[in-house]
Amino acid sequence: MKNSSPIARRGFNHAATRGCAEEAEEMEAVDGAEELTAQETAVYDRQIRVWGVDAQKRLSKSHVLVCGITGATVEFCKNIVLAGVGSVTLVDDRPVSEDVIQANFLIPRNEDLWKEGSVAKLCCDSLKEFNPMVSVSVVQGDVGAFEEEFFDKFDAIVFGSCSLATKKKVNNSCRRRPKRIAFYTIECRGSCGEIFADLQDYTFVQKNSDDNTESRKKYPSFEEAISLPWRNLPKKVTKLFFALRIIENFEQSAERKPGEISLSDLPDVLSLMKQHCKTQSVGEFFIPVGLLERFLAAGPQEHPPVCAILGGILGQEVIKGLSGKGDPIKNFFYFDIMDGKGVNEDISPAD
Repeated sequence: MKNSSPIARRGFNHAATRGCAEEAEEMEAVDGAEELTAQETAVYDRQIRVWGVDAQKRLSKSHVLVCGITGATVEFCKNIVLAGVGSVTLVDDRPVSEDVIQANFLIPRNEDLWKEGSVAKLCCDSLKEFNPMVSVSVVQGDVGAFEEEFFDKFDAIVFGSCSLATKKKVNNSCRRRPKRIAFYTIECRGSCGEIFADLQDYTFVQKNSDDNTESRKKYPSFEEAISLPWRNLPKKVTKLFFALRIIENFEQSAERKPGEISLSDLPDVLSLMKQHCKTQSVGEFFIPVGLLERFLAAGPQEHPPVCAILGGILGQEVIKGLSGKGDPIKNFFYFDIMDGKGVNEDISPAD
């Protein structure tokens, strides 16, 4: 694909209109800007002015692994590629089908092209057009079966719509590695969505801090967070958190893929919910039945506007995590189109 496509032009229009050469000379006067190339300085001009040269340098040297190319993860990939991350590696060996492209705008709507490669391959070709300065590549295989040393290549790992077992396994693998590897999950379930972040022991500078005071956050793993007793969590925690735990546990027990559910599963899901509520010492109707019905009715479908919101939020969060600039969420984010609200939830063991 040629870099003169409308997609590529949209990604670089702001630099072109301001004059790349003039902007490069202007920004090179900023301390440390000489370590960015003239092209990088020109293209990333506006965001450098927002979060600074040093943050852009760290971002440009960072490597991100994205596993499971969904409608939400392609929105995320677009955002970090345009922001100028160092590299993005995609993993998704699935063949392209009508179901796969439902919320995926990176895959061409030409069925003849679908035979040319996997979901990851076709998305890779499209992503390269957004920013030729970012390396975009594909790795084949089941990431859950990879040796742990494979993850050492990356600074952040993002999973889209993967199994409960894979989330736990890869997150724990990241925490055992000699360097800190940020771990994120993102899921769009119909009109609702969830983001999880584990930055381990993370130090950052507040975005608007004049004295560059460092702050610190200590994150639990995904397994630790979802294992906390429900009765010990704040009463105002969104019911989306609990409902998604029931759904993913049902998928695991029934040996289903994420989203491989329907309203016909409601009796079994309700039975599982009652068991969990009893185990957690909470009321039988702790989770609204209507919320579980919404998840089951959605099945594998993603609502594109929700994908765009979740992908945008996750893009911001990963940029914070990689650049060290700004206060990242800890450790869950939820969005529900029914009320149009985004909610941050800190679900962590007591200090």
